[in-house]
Amino acid sequence: MTRPCIDRFAVSSRIIAALLSCTLLTTPVWAASSSSLGTVVYADRAHFGASVASVGATVFSGDRLSTEQSGSVQVRAGAARLLLSSASSATFSQDDASPSATLTFGSATFSTANSNAFALHVASAVIRPSTNQPTIGQVTVLNPKELIVKSTRGSLSISVEDDVREIPEGAAYRVVLNPNAADPQGPRGAGTKGQGGPPMKAAKSRFIWYAIAITSAVTAVTFIEVFESPTRP
Repeated sequence: MTRPCIDRFAVSSRIIAALLSCTLLTTPVWAASSSSLGTVVYADRAHFGASVASVGATVFSGDRLSTEQSGSVQVRAGAARLLLSSASSATFSQDDASPSATLTFGSATFSTANSNAFALHVASAVIRPSTNQPTIGQVTVLNPKELIVKSTRGSLSISVEDDVREIPEGAAYRVVLNPNAADPQGPRGAGTKGQGGPPMKAAKSRFIWYAIAITSAVTAVTFIEVFESPTRP
């Protein structure tokens, strides 16, 4: 009389064991997929760590990409793309759930579909889209404390700790980090963005900036043609 119950129990146990086995087998695959940040879609005289970069390579957090003179490499990362120009280097990471990269030297251009798609770090500065509109920005490292930030399409947000400012479309700034340490005389007034002399800065400014003219239009135009739709395959 008890055999049907025993049989049902045995069958249920086997089903649960099979489900657990499938879960254990598939978990590493899911983990590997979720930890990838992007894919190399173009590489010319570029390096993936110590190896030669190749199209189709998967980019993970901590991976470093670099380019030789006259080289370039492009990475698709979700709703964003990143182009490293010649003689440049960047290390990829993740900010919360979004891909990001730290530009150590050279120049990088990024294209995004929304404000959370990508963030580019340079030293203590973080550059990201300020709206959910398609955005194209370019950043060039001059030295460990100076960089140039350009907004070709849409507006950008640049932040250093609690100092956050917006770069409108079509504008470019030369940014100097940690200005109080660079200028022992201290602050000289409220922030401005004129080109006629040194920029003014507030007492708690984390950086100062100079408005400059955009001259490197060729890179921006090429990038727009290739990445007009950041979500396009």
